[in-house]
Amino acid sequence: MPNYTANTRDMQFVLHEVLRASEANEEMDREFTGAVLEAATKVASEVLAPLNAVGDTEGCVLENGIVRTPDGFKPAFAAMKEGGWTALDCDPAYGGQGMPYLLNCAVGEMFVSANMAFNMYQGLTHGAVSAIHTHGSDAQKALYLPKMIACDWTGTMNLTEPHCGTDLGLLRTKAEPQADGSFRITGQKIFISAGDHDLAENIIHLVLAKAPGGGEGTKGISLFIVPKVLVNEDGTLGARNAVSVGKIEEKMGIHGNATCVMNYDGATGYLLGDLHKGMRAMFTMMNEARLGVGLQGYAVAEAAYQAAVAYARDRLQGRAVTGAENPQGPADPLIVHPDIRRMLMDQKSFLEGARAFTFWGAQLIDRAHAGDAAAEGLISLLTPVIKGFLTDKGFEGTVLAQQVFGGHGYIEEQGMSQFARDARIAMIYEGANGVQALDLVGRKLAQDGGKHVMAFFEMVKAECKAHDDPRMAPFTEALKAASKQLQAAGMFFMQNGMKTPNAALAGSHDFLHMMGHVCLGLMWVRMAAAAHAALDAGAGDRDFYETKIATGRYYMARQLPACAAHLARIESGADPVMALAAERF
Repeated sequence: MPNYTANTRDMQFVLHEVLRASEANEEMDREFTGAVLEAATKVASEVLAPLNAVGDTEGCVLENGIVRTPDGFKPAFAAMKEGGWTALDCDPAYGGQGMPYLLNCAVGEMFVSANMAFNMYQGLTHGAVSAIHTHGSDAQKALYLPKMIACDWTGTMNLTEPHCGTDLGLLRTKAEPQADGSFRITGQKIFISAGDHDLAENIIHLVLAKAPGGGEGTKGISLFIVPKVLVNEDGTLGARNAVSVGKIEEKMGIHGNATCVMNYDGATGYLLGDLHKGMRAMFTMMNEARLGVGLQGYAVAEAAYQAAVAYARDRLQGRAVTGAENPQGPADPLIVHPDIRRMLMDQKSFLEGARAFTFWGAQLIDRAHAGDAAAEGLISLLTPVIKGFLTDKGFEGTVLAQQVFGGHGYIEEQGMSQFARDARIAMIYEGANGVQALDLVGRKLAQDGGKHVMAFFEMVKAECKAHDDPRMAPFTEALKAASKQLQAAGMFFMQNGMKTPNAALAGSHDFLHMMGHVCLGLMWVRMAAAAHAALDAGAGDRDFYETKIATGRYYMARQLPACAAHLARIESGADPVMALAAERF
């Protein structure tokens, strides 16, 4: 089965030579982050990765109303808790370690690459903690957060119902107010990740429901804390709440995570935040979750890429067209062939750009939490791009990795199909990628009068101007061209979107991918500049920096030109997309 080793060298490069993390937080020096990443690497490779295939083959089982997780998950979860990994960036007032979200993001990449399904149990809890921390009362925070941050209790988010997914205005779950200030929650939720399990003594469900007087649509929705086991005022556990598991969903992938149908039969719930303002509170979870899902997209692809590289180096197949490179053997290794190199370079150049993009997004979240309004506006703009683009391309990367194996990639023995099956969900949950594209084009471009997207374009322009070194020309010229194409696409939407809304919406997927490419192009300009600076300063590890520059040149030459095709499709308008009547399909 595949072996995974975290790429801590590249993480440190992004943290310190590209993002200069210690300038924003003195604690985030290279020695400290190195120690944290090294410790996390051991957890990922020694504790989580060996359970990845186990979780895939065994899955979760519902027995007498209790969900059993795969063999080894319980001691692994205990090890995560004991190591403090669940509390890394949480508020120290409630038992957290208070580190930047950026560092949590770097550690999270390792844990997802090693075992995506397992990491979801704590990852979803992190989102629930954020929602309660932001919108809960002091009493709610004191009651729930210490146990949740320690992952003695875990958390979920309950949105989807059998008849409605993205269109939450259609949800039917009801919340009836009680005399004691609580609510009776009645309804059914589906696709609830980590909805039930045997890893924690309690599960704190955050449930969207409609209370009386809220009106129609999403304006009438409120958010409620609904514990699996009721919690007494002193923090001890009381009676079992009226919430149960209807079934475990049979899924394509992430078998090690219990995706449940949850039944609420007059369960006791407590309002979180303001009445009828549940969407605002839920989006505290959703925005963080969407960056986390973007991370999942490339992190699973990283593990698949590592396996593909190892196989390409070892598998003997054919001869290099320029002459034998393994003359003592019966054939040359796969990696000598240009098409194998193409697939590996597609993966490598995307993965390193995606890591830098996601870490930059996490840094913007840290700045936003510190009160930086510009950073908050920028990350709001970029969130659908991080989620949509990185999961689309991440899944594509797992397929390329599988292709390197040929027929051996299609059989379960090699473990490559699990990467593709696991990565596939990231394109769907936390808002399907088509919805991310609509959010970007329909809402985010015009947000605050368009000032955030204009600031983004100015940032790209300034970055290109900042590097007059002729060695940087392949990077800056390619980025300038792609940025102009992206601006042309935006102008097309402005000129046609109001009178023909479908013209904008038909091009939204292409625009999201264009912007994703420009964002990765921006990251490659910054990484190439940092690599050249290190070489000029006589830094050791020349191979790393020279490899970085060559990888970036590949992205700019072979991936960024996709923007031209996306622009052509956008400018074709809505007619080719909408020409057929519904009955003609």
